[in-house]
Amino acid sequence: MGVFKRRDRLVVFRVTQEEYRRLEKASSASGARSISDFTRRELLGRPPAATTDGLERRLSTFDKRLAELHAGLRQVLRILKEIAGPNGTRLMKQTLFALWIAQSLVTAQTPALMEVSGAANLPAQVIGPNDLLAVFVYRSPELTRTVRVEAGGEITLPLLSRPVRAAGLWPQELERQLAAALQREGILVNPVVTVTVAEYASRPISVMGAVKRPVTFQAVGRVTLLDALARAEGLAPEAAQEILVTLPRGGPDGRPLIRRIPVKRLIDAAEAELNLRLEGGEEIRVPEAGRVFVVGNVRKPGAYAVPDPKDATVLRLLALAEGLAPYAQKVAFIYREEPDGRRREIPVELSKILKRQAPDVPLEINDILYIPDNTGRRATVSVIDRAAGFGAGTLSGILIWRR
Repeated sequence: MGVFKRRDRLVVFRVTQEEYRRLEKASSASGARSISDFTRRELLGRPPAATTDGLERRLSTFDKRLAELHAGLRQVLRILKEIAGPNGTRLMKQTLFALWIAQSLVTAQTPALMEVSGAANLPAQVIGPNDLLAVFVYRSPELTRTVRVEAGGEITLPLLSRPVRAAGLWPQELERQLAAALQREGILVNPVVTVTVAEYASRPISVMGAVKRPVTFQAVGRVTLLDALARAEGLAPEAAQEILVTLPRGGPDGRPLIRRIPVKRLIDAAEAELNLRLEGGEEIRVPEAGRVFVVGNVRKPGAYAVPDPKDATVLRLLALAEGLAPYAQKVAFIYREEPDGRRREIPVELSKILKRQAPDVPLEINDILYIPDNTGRRATVSVIDRAAGFGAGTLSGILIWRR
């Protein structure tokens, strides 16, 4: 007869002398001091080298050896099958059946443990609809699972007759609610319940517009406006100098409120009161800056963003266009569309502006600056370039003729 103690229970098994010798041989091969020690070690397993974070670490009383117990049961089951053989005693067959049941239970419980233990333990905050929760009930694998909060703010667990309200509660408050429900309905006595948040999905923050990577993410912990812009990898080059933040409940009667945040004051001046704290549900929109256009005889014609309309002038636009082309006239034209739809032509004396004899001319958003070319000068240079291939005499004749 072999006897060993597992916690508060004694496990007794009866074998014949021949069967005892076979068990003794197996225990000696494993290095165990006795058959009882061998069986205890195979059933209980060794403590794991490392435990997963989250729920296992928080509950010191939880049995952390389910996976090792599963492996030990399989090995003991194999040994006992060899001992029993086809003509085994009734007691041995009953023992095999009990071990098979235990192995099946452990197999069914281990995936649930791994699923809940591996859930992300995010910073605690108030639970909301669509959040994913990891609910662990000590020694109740049939109740241990991950559940998503319904749109109405409730969760449903097996065996409970009615859903439990989760939205608006902290995880610790929901733990007490679930424990009370399990005890009130007579399912468990003094249940131990742990709730952690595996995924927040009830507090989206959207960043869109002139950013490098538009993104929508969940507000977990403390999130500020600068944090949200960092998630979007910063402002794009064409971003305007103002950020529009829609607060879902900032207006009167709980209506949405739009705040306009100047970029220079937020980033350059680092004014802390403009770095809004975001609770979830906010929409951050970065408008594109207005554009002005330059065409004609410049080195780089095109459309150029103007983050601050006050900075748009003729000289600044010429600098962005990398200067005038060689044959540009010194008189330019600004084409501006008036509110009534008519287009207005404004002449600009470039020569005087470049010589600082006249003030720089301001531009408005969507203005078109046109730089015409000097046709006579271009024709002269073109003729000279072509004549260069005919020798100095021909070139001299052309120059005399031009006089």
